[in-house]
Amino acid sequence: MRRLAPFVLLFAACLALLTPARAQESDKLIVFAAASLTEALNEIGDAFAKTGKPRPVFSYAASSALARQIENGAPAGLFVSADEEWMDYLAQRKLIIPETRTSFLGNTLVLITPADRPHQVTIGPGFDLAALLGAGKLALADPENVPAGRYAKAALENLKVWSPVESHVVRGDSVRGALALVERGEATAGIVYGTDAALTKKVAVAGIFPEGSHPPISYPLAVVGAHDTAAARAFRDFLLGETAKVVYRQHGFAVK
Repeated sequence: MRRLAPFVLLFAACLALLTPARAQESDKLIVFAAASLTEALNEIGDAFAKTGKPRPVFSYAASSALARQIENGAPAGLFVSADEEWMDYLAQRKLIIPETRTSFLGNTLVLITPADRPHQVTIGPGFDLAALLGAGKLALADPENVPAGRYAKAALENLKVWSPVESHVVRGDSVRGALALVERGEATAGIVYGTDAALTKKVAVAGIFPEGSHPPISYPLAVVGAHDTAAARAFRDFLLGETAKVVYRQHGFAVK
């Protein structure tokens, strides 16, 4: 037993060293957010860290993919969606804290083309998008699931131009995927948020979709019930504060 004592003490010391590290790991706030918010939330995360609190860990993707990951147990403490429907999806499954849900941002929807092939289009009922495309492709985020694609399809249907261009649609896994297709010249045109188009000089805005042509673009956020922590609540409050609002406006979002 005496021979074992030094090893027991060493093992106990190792556990003591590991426990704080594990505690810190579990205290990390993971934020799941729509891809269109990448630059704005990264900047806000840096500002939050400057207050002396740990910087959140961000995971960006299509809201649809993130909501399903949360449904499957992903350890997100905060979810920021690019539409109300995917937040509703989690709310119906009682996976968010209802009183923490807030809709706080808006955006615009724009038609883009590669910068070296600019066009100007007056977007309205029956506008000739098919002529602009010719034999080319129209890049959208997945119109069945991803918010940006849903907004785009709704706009084209409302303006009575979806049927002529449906066969030209190439789908991105997120709004950034659709943007990239146009940047690389793999699509003749695309439909993305105004904030995404403003990020790159590789695309040109051909026209802006009228607000009434699609459901209002709305970004809600909420704390995820399984990870309702003080850190999640604190960062939620920071996202709704004045420092964050300045950043949103700088990136082109409409603040509600």
